[in-house]
Amino acid sequence: MYTFKSRVRYSEIDADGRLSIFGMMNYLQDGSTFHSEDAGVGVDYFQKHHKAWMLSSWRIRIETLPKLGETIAVGTWPTAFKGLHGFRDFVIQNEEGCPLVTAHSVWFLYDTEKHVPLRVSQADQEPYGAPKPPLNMGEEPGKIRLPGEMTAGEPVEILRCHLDTNRHVNNAWYVEMARDALPAPIRIREIRADYKKAALLGDMVTPRIGRGPAGEWIVALDGGEKGIYAAVCLDEREIKGRL
Repeated sequence: MYTFKSRVRYSEIDADGRLSIFGMMNYLQDGSTFHSEDAGVGVDYFQKHHKAWMLSSWRIRIETLPKLGETIAVGTWPTAFKGLHGFRDFVIQNEEGCPLVTAHSVWFLYDTEKHVPLRVSQADQEPYGAPKPPLNMGEEPGKIRLPGEMTAGEPVEILRCHLDTNRHVNNAWYVEMARDALPAPIRIREIRADYKKAALLGDMVTPRIGRGPAGEWIVALDGGEKGIYAAVCLDEREIKGRL
């Protein structure tokens, strides 16, 4: 498992003095990015070879979020490579080694010149080491199903601050847009996100909000004629299934 340690900064906390959802997701992204950088296949390498790992989906389970000043360790490891996809798990732990956040993720390799997915070769896999077993997060729920009735929220214009090195909206921003679209804040226990296409600078995104069969919030981030950019499920229930 690749790990790095950090201390929760004031710039990363929310109004309750705990690591924000946005900050937490950035720590997970940083874990995979640092793993790639230290393995010699980081951002510069991929830009030179016209490739990128693109995120397809998240499933993030939150036990609790650390407070300001707490020391945390972020761990990540590949669990499988199959066809076009790479599977990667994450854990954020406190100083005692207790898991605070766990996550599954699915990625696909992308040709940034031809704009097509690429089959993951053995050479693409080797820098990350042999896959290790995935976390036990219970039964996998599958793709997010949009409810029949959804209410349109306030449109969001994509600005430069939303973009990453691929000039696409960074995945954490879609979750922020979904959270901001809810009628009131909730304590999130699980986040699921399915990414369908990349929003670009100047695009307009309309959140469409509805409820899933168990009462969870489901938000479709809609680009109108461009289609759905992402579907996000925000669940405040206590969900069974631990490590």
